[in-house]
Amino acid sequence: MCGRWNEARRRSAAPVGAKDMRHCYSLAGAIGIIGAVAFPIAVQAQAYPAKSVRMIIGFPAGSSSDVVGRLVAQKLGEGLGQTVVFENRPGAGANIAAEVVAKSPPDGYTALYANTGIAVAISAYQKLGYDVLRDLAAVGQAAAGPHLLIVNPSLPVKSVKELVVLAKSRPHEMNVASSGAGNSDHFAYELFRSMTGAEMTHVAYKGGGQATVDVISGQMSAYFSGMAQALPHVRAGRVRALAVTGGKRSAIAPELPTMIEAGVPGYEHLLWNAVFVPAATPREVIRRLDAELVKVVSAPDIRERFAALGVEPQSRTSEQMAAYLKSEIDKYGKIVRAIGLKID
Repeated sequence: MCGRWNEARRRSAAPVGAKDMRHCYSLAGAIGIIGAVAFPIAVQAQAYPAKSVRMIIGFPAGSSSDVVGRLVAQKLGEGLGQTVVFENRPGAGANIAAEVVAKSPPDGYTALYANTGIAVAISAYQKLGYDVLRDLAAVGQAAAGPHLLIVNPSLPVKSVKELVVLAKSRPHEMNVASSGAGNSDHFAYELFRSMTGAEMTHVAYKGGGQATVDVISGQMSAYFSGMAQALPHVRAGRVRALAVTGGKRSAIAPELPTMIEAGVPGYEHLLWNAVFVPAATPREVIRRLDAELVKVVSAPDIRERFAALGVEPQSRTSEQMAAYLKSEIDKYGKIVRAIGLKID
């Protein structure tokens, strides 16, 4: 560059001074430094992901969100060209996993697979080690579906109305399971209790798998399970399904009424699944993950497998999911305060 500049000055017969030369080389050096800094940044953005991605879920293997999440992780890995390692970190209503991700390096290599419970926790828990709105960024939504109210077949009820009558006649004698205090299935019961007056003793497990097993064995009377987890046991006759918690009947089990149809007016609660990363993760990395997640949810094989599990593929982009999360937090916050749900 300086050679061409000097040649131009020579032709114009103007003398080239030392000051001019220093200016020329300083300019060239500055451009070189800018290029050296910008090049790695551009290469880093283009190269993502350069290694495997860890996706953490706050529930044990076999839970509804785990079953669906593993399908998402596998398909997401295919799109990214890297393995997505699915890691179970159950405990504290899935808040341990959320806190781990919130405090992880914001480089796109650690993600959280969460469900509706994360929108409930911020209002229900008295102390949290993270703030979902401040410390996490939404990548997008993957699926949504209702909970399924199941009971042990020996329980003398065949409808929601009969369950309510029985529970009211024996307050707190019957047990209702959940996958953890403050989780989506726990909230499903608390909402049911507040709207019907059916008082049962809540028993929090460390995951939905064992909760379902204990409903089958008769140690637990009832459980608001995820569809993916409970449906095989319903079809095998090991548990009895009374209703789904969504606003419409499930396409995979259309014979089951909604809670509204079963006699609980206004009851609606969905179990949604979404992916999050640490808040400071670069936007270009979030956009890449977002784009790949949209492809996953749109894939015909994933849609078929979701349908078999009783959940629906539900795609929301990063921006849409962020807005939806805020609306869900507002919605559940009002309900949590109204029913007085407080978890230490």
